[in-house]
Amino acid sequence: MSVRLNLLILASRLLVRPVALRADPIKLRADFERGAVALLRCPPYTCLTPTRFAPGLSGLAIRSRPGSRPPHPGRVMLWFHGGAFVAGSPRTHAGLLARLARMGRLEVVAPAYRLAPEHPFPAAVEDARTAFDGLVARGYAPGNIVIGGDSAGGNFALGLLAGLLGDGVRPAGVVALSPVTDLTFSGASIAANAVRDPMLPAARRGDVDRYYLVGADPSDPRASPLFAAFPDPPPVFLQVGSTEILRDDSVRMAEVLRAAGGRVVLDEWEGAPHVFTLLDGWLPEAREGLRRVAGFIDGLWAEAV
Repeated sequence: MSVRLNLLILASRLLVRPVALRADPIKLRADFERGAVALLRCPPYTCLTPTRFAPGLSGLAIRSRPGSRPPHPGRVMLWFHGGAFVAGSPRTHAGLLARLARMGRLEVVAPAYRLAPEHPFPAAVEDARTAFDGLVARGYAPGNIVIGGDSAGGNFALGLLAGLLGDGVRPAGVVALSPVTDLTFSGASIAANAVRDPMLPAARRGDVDRYYLVGADPSDPRASPLFAAFPDPPPVFLQVGSTEILRDDSVRMAEVLRAAGGRVVLDEWEGAPHVFTLLDGWLPEAREGLRRVAGFIDGLWAEAV
């Protein structure tokens, strides 16, 4: 691990984790927005354009200045931001998505899906499908759409994949960074990494039921994609840190997808915290993590040729 990553882990234990233990959803939302504006800035020459997927569902289209290689024509990534189901927005993740747009050579679109507790399950799940259908209505073929998400957004990305495959619709692939896939929290890493995880407090997992599920069954496949069916899945890229309480959400998700006949890249990083790629520009590991994501996306298009 780099010196910067070790310093980040220490700072996270001292500053981020204590706040996460105490903050209510509205305060968490406000803190995340302020922190992202201050720390997670877009690189130069980023273009952020308001976009609309359907009536009542807007978001951002994110493009970056092309590098030496031309962008992939007619291809797009649909990204669902993280934020524990209660926080985050396309703008909190614009820096990450601008870098993915540049490195993956494509436009990234991010919906401002409805957040809990004002809009509990399944509101955001419905918004995820609306966003995908909106891209298809614009003329994008499903096979030219990569679905992605981080943390809670990874939950929506993989849940959307299951719903699409059940309807006979197959996107190009899926990228999920530190996704939460099991809202029953039955993975062994929830307890095994409870002390080791520098960011996410396992003690707050009950908040998911309190603010997001609000009495809904956590084993519902729409809420926990780990329990969904994935007939003929496209390639999936999962990235997670070894000390995360959510580590096994990725490990077991990979097993489910492989059992369904899918090709899965499980990119596990020793000691890296939750969605560490958000900190590209601060951490050398984050840049390499994004390069791996971009390489996976390039591979999807190569397979489609």
